[in-house]
Amino acid sequence: MKTKTIFFGLFFLISINFVSAQDKKNTQSIISTTATIKKYHDLKELQSFKKGELLDLYIERINVLVKTLPYIALATKPGVTLDDLGIPNDNDNRKTLSEQDKITNEFLETTVAFQRKMTPYSDTKNLIAAILFYENTLKALHEFNEM
Repeated sequence: MKTKTIFFGLFFLISINFVSAQDKKNTQSIISTTATIKKYHDLKELQSFKKGELLDLYIERINVLVKTLPYIALATKPGVTLDDLGIPNDNDNRKTLSEQDKITNEFLETTVAFQRKMTPYSDTKNLIAAILFYENTLKALHEFNEM
């Protein structure tokens, strides 16, 4: 019985070490892979949406912009890693990227909470205009990438 306990204990420790060693080798994307828009819309289409649907689109675009704009000097598409850009994939750079991701997510949580409370009071025309503006900005980022 003691032999089985010792064996499983050692196996468990080796497994944990193996999993944590793999985490160090994985590289995190500079722009979150969730920073994508499902579909772009035109004015006529947006005018047919209810305000709740418009609010969801508005928040989705804010998320994508916040997760993309600060990094356009490095990349404009999700999935680009430190290795892809030739940036040393050392502990300091991974830690910096991880901290930035955490802070960005905290900012987005606060921003989304604010938007969900305040934006329903906005004029629907302004909300539609903002969505179209954000979409045009994101389209311009794709063009920027092709330069």
